[in-house]
Amino acid sequence: QVQLVESGGGLVQPGGSLRLSCAASGIIFSLYRMGWYRQAPGKQRELVASISSGGTINYQDSVKGRFTISRDIAKNTAYLQMTMLKPEDTAVYYCNAFQNSWGNYWGQGTQVTVSS
Repeated sequence: QVQLVESGGGLVQPGGSLRLSCAASGIIFSLYRMGWYRQAPGKQRELVASISSGGTINYQDSVKGRFTISRDIAKNTAYLQMTMLKPEDTAVYYCNAFQNSWGNYWGQGTQVTVSS
């Protein structure tokens, strides 16, 4: 059974930082592309950052220079370090694990609220 469990969301002031974690189980973690998506109220879910099985990293333009995606293969965990947070970063953040032949999996989501 595949599980992706996110943690680390919360309320933070503009300019602050948060680190999201995604603990994966039931998959061969190193063979999956790991991604972080977010969905704000009334908006479509969008890709924020991803790291491929080979380690290639991509970011949405709006978070470049502020967010950093990483993974610890030994711990089966992906991270999203978010700095210089803005109110427009407010959303539910979802962890995603994708492998072309083996499946596409989602976590339950964690709320990030940026507000003073």
